[in-house]
Amino acid sequence: MAKPIIAVVGRPNVGKSTLFNKLIGQRLSIVDDTPGVTRDRIYGDAEWLDRKVMLVDTGGIEPKSDDIILSGMRAQAQLAIETASVIIFVCDLKTGVTATDMEIASMLQKSGKPIVLCVNKCDRVGEMPPEIYEFYNLGLGDPVAVSSVHGHGTGDLLDAVFEYLPETLFDDTDEDVINVAVIGKPNAGKSSLVNKISGEERAIVSDIAGTTRDAIDTAVENKFGKFNFIDTAGLRRQSRIDDKIEKYSVLRAKMAIERSDVCVIMIDGRDGFTEQDSKVAGLALEQGKACIIAVNKWDIVEKDGNTMDSYRKSLMKDFSFMPFAPIIFISAKTGQRIDRLFELIKYVRTQNTMRISTGKLNDILADATARVQPPTDKGKRLKIYYMTQASTCPPTFVCFCNNAELFHFSYQRYLENQIRSTFGLEGTPVRFVIRERGDK
Repeated sequence: MAKPIIAVVGRPNVGKSTLFNKLIGQRLSIVDDTPGVTRDRIYGDAEWLDRKVMLVDTGGIEPKSDDIILSGMRAQAQLAIETASVIIFVCDLKTGVTATDMEIASMLQKSGKPIVLCVNKCDRVGEMPPEIYEFYNLGLGDPVAVSSVHGHGTGDLLDAVFEYLPETLFDDTDEDVINVAVIGKPNAGKSSLVNKISGEERAIVSDIAGTTRDAIDTAVENKFGKFNFIDTAGLRRQSRIDDKIEKYSVLRAKMAIERSDVCVIMIDGRDGFTEQDSKVAGLALEQGKACIIAVNKWDIVEKDGNTMDSYRKSLMKDFSFMPFAPIIFISAKTGQRIDRLFELIKYVRTQNTMRISTGKLNDILADATARVQPPTDKGKRLKIYYMTQASTCPPTFVCFCNNAELFHFSYQRYLENQIRSTFGLEGTPVRFVIRERGDK
C-alpha cells in the first residue's frame, strides 16, 4: 500500500521548505529568504515512531494572483492538497495572521481534509509566545508552535498529524502492488487499454483527443499479480495547451508518472513515432521509471510478413535515447498480447528493483578495464578503484576513481553495456555517480 501523503502548504516565505527539510532529515528543498523559491512539488520520506509517510513541499499559495508562475505554483499546491491524507498549514508567528492566511484557511476547509495548524518561527524555548493565540482566529483548532530552523516542536507537530492517520493506512500487506502509469499523446488508446484490462468502462472513450482529464486509478488482480493502472490525460505540446482544465490534466499526468513503478508508453500504430512520443518517454526516463513501449491499434495496421520487424527497427532508431525499453505490439480493442504486456510489466519492475552485489560489480569492472583501457588525458590515466550499487529504482552505481574529469561519458556507456550484458537490466534506465577518492 502507498504511504500516506502529508502536504505542507502556506503562503510564500513562512518557512515551509525549512520545515520540510527538517522533517525528512535532509536538505532536499532549496531554502532562501526570497519568496517563491519553491515552485514545483517536492516529495520526501519522513519517519515517526516507526511509521513512514510521504511529505510534499509546495510553493507558496497566492490565492488571487494572476501571475503565470504564481498561478502554476497554486495549481501544484492544489494537486498536493487533493492527494494528501493530512494537510500541514504553515503560518508565520512574526507576521501574525494575514488576509492571505485567512483565504488559504478557507480554501483548505473546503477541501474536507484534516488540517494541522503549524505556527513557525517560534524560536524561543519555554512558554508559548502570547502572539500565537491570534491564530485561533483561523478556526482550525489548536496551533502547534514550531521552530523549523532549530527543530523545536516538530515532534508535537508529527504527533498531531499522526492522530489523523489510522493504523490501516500503514498496512504493508499490499506492497506487492505494481503501479503502472499508461502515458502517451492524446488519442493513442490509453483509456481503451485500461477498460480492456479491467473488464469495465472505467474511463470514457471517444475519438476526441483530450477526453480523459483526471488520472484515474484502476485496481486489477489476476494470475499475473496485483496492479494499479493509472490512466492519464494525453500529453500534448506545451504550446498547444490553452485550456485551463487541460493544464491541470497535464499536471496530473506528470504526477501519475511520479508515483508509478512502471510506465507504459502508448504509441498510435497508425500514426507511428512522433516528436511528442519522445517527450513523453523523456518524462518517464527523467524519473528513472521502468518503461515499456506499447504500439497500440496493431489490429488495424496494414501488414505483410516484415511489417513488425521493420516497425521495431524504426522505433529502436527513434527511441535510441532509451534502447533498454522493450517494444510490444498490442490492440486495446481486441485484447491482442495483453497477457504478454502483464508479463513484461512484472519483468521490467523486477529489473528496476534489481540489486547487484559489490563483489560481482567489481569482477565486471576488472574484466571491462582489462578489455578496454580507461581513457587518458595529457599523460594522466583514469583509475577506477571500485564500484558499488547505491540504490534501486533505477539501479544507481557509484564509481570511485582518481579523477572524475577523466571519466568520459563514452566510458560510462561502455561500463553500462558490460553490466547490462551480464545482468540484463532490460526495461530500466541505469545511472552512474562518479566520485573521486576522498569525496564525501
